[in-house]
Amino acid sequence: MATFSPYPADPRPRRAVDALLEAGMRVDLVCLREPNQPAREQMGGLNILRVPIVHKRGGKLSYLLEYSAFIFVATAVFAARTLRRRYDLVHIHNMPDILVVSGLIPKAFGAKIILDMHDPMPELMGTILNRDEETFGVRLLLALEKWSMARADSVITTNEAFKRIFASRSCDATKISIVMNSPDETIFAVRGERSSKEKVRDSGFNVMYHGSLVELNGADLAVDAFSKVRQNIPDAQLFIYGKNTPYLENVLESACERGVAKSVKYLGAKTLEDVVRAIDDCDVGIIPNPRSAFTEINLPTRIFEFLARGKPVVAPRTLGICDYFGEDSLLFFEPGNSDDLARQIAYVFSHPADVQEITRRGQEVLGSHAWAGEKQRYMQIVSDLVKPEAT
Repeated sequence: MATFSPYPADPRPRRAVDALLEAGMRVDLVCLREPNQPAREQMGGLNILRVPIVHKRGGKLSYLLEYSAFIFVATAVFAARTLRRRYDLVHIHNMPDILVVSGLIPKAFGAKIILDMHDPMPELMGTILNRDEETFGVRLLLALEKWSMARADSVITTNEAFKRIFASRSCDATKISIVMNSPDETIFAVRGERSSKEKVRDSGFNVMYHGSLVELNGADLAVDAFSKVRQNIPDAQLFIYGKNTPYLENVLESACERGVAKSVKYLGAKTLEDVVRAIDDCDVGIIPNPRSAFTEINLPTRIFEFLARGKPVVAPRTLGICDYFGEDSLLFFEPGNSDDLARQIAYVFSHPADVQEITRRGQEVLGSHAWAGEKQRYMQIVSDLVKPEAT
């Protein structure tokens, strides 16, 4: 398995690794290395090689250099190990799509390749770098997406909107399966809504954002909406969790300009287990994504994480989310509209009984896509690929 992300911090590779180990497979994992992590680690049937590349969100050149270095290392590692013992399966997590080349030598010796398309790179990178679909860079990403999918024996992705896009431009739909980014129930155990008396932090009205602190996720919009919420709910607080980025400085500066700096609490990056405890302490979770080519088709895992712990969610009314949730199972706001986001946050505060029912129906949606079922689907894909061919 190769993933351009740290392990075990990235939930999707972590769930896949756990599923494979549970099934009795041995896994070699090449991933990024975070500070204070060992370069090599053996954990039962899991053999980890961490590559010391610091991933910095920046321009095209930084992405190119980081991806190229990681692809080179992963390719060399898998090639060398293939000469000693052949792999049955290589599972590649995008981004980048072209990381699939690291599995080509094992494939030449009989291994099957799963290409796990977490996100469509043309839409995501186009949004991050502010490029439209006609620019050379985006057209190159489209070509690489198609080439990479052709190298894979099976393609998996995370939601219906992504599958439709990939099937329309890069890959036959029959080759693509959906394994959703549902939270692991062993960490995000499903529970009903907690009363305010049960909360560990029982003061005020607590709004929570967690996730990557980048512009496309809209933390600045959250602060703008929160400043309006505070006008009617003076003891409200906004808790922000995520890895520190230059963008965060702009967000916190915005809080100062709006006079809510003391009520906006940045608490840093947290483990999944810590995120669970933070969710339990909040009153509402927000997904403040503005509208973009990427966010229009994305289905944030954070929605499921809040719902798993019985918390209401305010999310943008976008195609990727509306494929799964209706008006009766989620609180929607118009993407990019801070007034509408503030209105829905205030609705959570003032209509607890209605919101509890909406949250309950949201949990029904979560139940139909629980990780137990998604894991079974993933393992069936693996089994179909690695089972001995009939003679």
